[in-house]
Amino acid sequence: MFGRRGFKFGPMGCGPEFRERFMRMRRGDIKYHLLEILKEGPRHGYEIISELETRTGGYRPSPGSVYPTLQMLEEGGYLTGEQVEGKKVYTITAEGIKLLEERGAPSFEAHPKMARAFEMRKSLMKLGSAAMDGVRDADDETVKKISEVINKARKDVYAILAES
Repeated sequence: MFGRRGFKFGPMGCGPEFRERFMRMRRGDIKYHLLEILKEGPRHGYEIISELETRTGGYRPSPGSVYPTLQMLEEGGYLTGEQVEGKKVYTITAEGIKLLEERGAPSFEAHPKMARAFEMRKSLMKLGSAAMDGVRDADDETVKKISEVINKARKDVYAILAES
């Protein structure tokens, strides 16, 4: 089955099935992850999102899920937000620390398959970038050679999958 955008890579693809299987947090967990990050010190939203991505092995939540959660936590008294140099910086409060202690620290261990998938994605992005750079202003012979390398790599990957 193809993803919503009509493309698929490998047996699972990169569509909704991939996201559901490897990147979804349990409902309500994001607030604990955000508080855990803020426990280490004040940060603005982009820093929080980047740190969450680092800790989870590549899962990057959308700003549409992070900022409303930060606002909810602020309204609940679990953190404070203040403008610093044009950015809203969030700081955990004593109530926020108490909430974390009552729940216990969330685990930031990435699912092993998720971490591997993101490492593979980085490699594929680098390969794609190199190929596009190579063919952008290249002559026909260079484009043909690059295409042959990529097609051979694809066939080699399928051969490996057929063996396993």
